[in-house]
Amino acid sequence: MQFRQQALAKLQSPEELDLPVRFARPQGWLVLSVTVAAMAAASVWAVTGSVASTVSAPAVLTHGQGSYILQSPVAGQVTAVLARQGERLPAGAPVLRVATADGEKVVRSVAAGRVSALAATIGRIISTGADVAAIEKVADADDPLYATVYVPAESAASIPDDATVDLTVQSAPTQRYGVLRGHVKKVDRAAQTPQSIAAFLGDTQLGEQFTRKGRPVAVTVRLDRRASTESGYAWSSQDGPPFELTSMTMATGSIRLADERPVDWLLP
Repeated sequence: MQFRQQALAKLQSPEELDLPVRFARPQGWLVLSVTVAAMAAASVWAVTGSVASTVSAPAVLTHGQGSYILQSPVAGQVTAVLARQGERLPAGAPVLRVATADGEKVVRSVAAGRVSALAATIGRIISTGADVAAIEKVADADDPLYATVYVPAESAASIPDDATVDLTVQSAPTQRYGVLRGHVKKVDRAAQTPQSIAAFLGDTQLGEQFTRKGRPVAVTVRLDRRASTESGYAWSSQDGPPFELTSMTMATGSIRLADERPVDWLLP
């Protein structure tokens, strides 16, 4: 009873009413301030910010018009190979001589270009329609290279015009030379078949390889130029590799997709 009376007397005493009351320690105010600031920043970013994403897919360095597979119009035995790998040929140039039942016939190039591969050898028996050479359509020796990236069809719609592209080139180790820089020039809207890829690249194996997981979409990438490098193209490193790039070089392209909002706001 005595303790209760003392407690009531102390509550009724006005002698300490003018003393300040401490609601929180300074450390607590600091934590609260940081938390409020972080929540405010997150709210602003959720409204105005965006998330950058990329899609990676196999790529091939080629000239702009691609290649074509030269097929023999006749059946017989190859008696002479008249063209050399790497040689530039005009349209209608002789490539092979074939002994047929009706005498010797000459297999000629369809369009001007550079012989990138020869599948026929002297003595080989070929049938009508057999693949005998791959010829890259190059109008001029100084024609620039492009990269063709075969991206999954579901990602094609998210690729914006002139999107940035980083290319990891197989013949140039990334740790030493960095990545090759480029920008999207064109996105084909039609999905590619093994036959269409083989017709463009002049390689039936690549046509099959690039369509194993479905029919992709071809994205043409314009390579950024830099005169100070040996290759003549821009790299993430200062100088890039100490050699020129050649067509039909394999790579992996990483294309930046259109930025996406992290939060979709639903308004009544």
